[in-house]
Amino acid sequence: MEESVAAFEVSEEYKEEIEEKKEVEEKPQEGLPKVVVVLPARNEEKTIGQCIDVIKKSKYKPSIIVADGHSTDKTREIAEKHGAKVVISPKRIHPGKGLAMKTGLKAALEENPSIVVFMDSDIENMTPEWVDKLVDGIVVDGFDMTRGCYYRAPEDAPVTKLVARRLLWVFFPEVSHFDQPLTGEVAAKAEVWRELLEKDLPDGWGIDVAILIESEMAGYRMKEVFLGFKQHRSYRKYKEDPGKLGRMAEQVAVTIIKLAMKYERIDNVLEIET
Repeated sequence: MEESVAAFEVSEEYKEEIEEKKEVEEKPQEGLPKVVVVLPARNEEKTIGQCIDVIKKSKYKPSIIVADGHSTDKTREIAEKHGAKVVISPKRIHPGKGLAMKTGLKAALEENPSIVVFMDSDIENMTPEWVDKLVDGIVVDGFDMTRGCYYRAPEDAPVTKLVARRLLWVFFPEVSHFDQPLTGEVAAKAEVWRELLEKDLPDGWGIDVAILIESEMAGYRMKEVFLGFKQHRSYRKYKEDPGKLGRMAEQVAVTIIKLAMKYERIDNVLEIET
């Protein structure tokens, strides 16, 4: 009986050691930059917890903020349960990705980070290496901004292929080589994000391409980072009917055209044969 009690006591001590080790491992290592990951989300209860758990395993031990666009499911509750800080967009709009991103970014910058990373919250096959590779491009390779690119199903990304890349070729050819101009996986130095916040970034779907264009026009050094194959839930919503992306296509197109006007490039259309 005494032996079994002793064994139980050792087992409890071992558990305490494991918990202490876990706490140490979850803290940022000395010498690493402070990284904050922001997950814009709206009704992503099926994937948000998994995304948070995966990001926690990054070697950079980032803090995580979920920028919620007024979800009606359990996204916020699940995010908090998995250890993320949750902030909510100041007004209820849809599409509201841009507003959620700006809300999350402001919260992230309050933590005085070196680098802020955005990740989509509907990804089903995210790995910790995605965060590592994006941050490495800044810390190791010296870029100001890194942008994720990946293999996708052939019928995926119709707005990217038919709208964004074609209009960028017309108005901003210097960024037309980017394979994924609408990527949701973007990392940048904190000072880059602070400057971008001073721009009139869109509240809706246009924000991703606006970030790309404004960063290029500001002279920041950017590169794409290959992350492998991307599997995301939203793709299944429109793969049978790309017409469901009509509003997104409209907002992306208008964003590029407005920026072409801002930077006095609208006359580039005169060079296109029709």
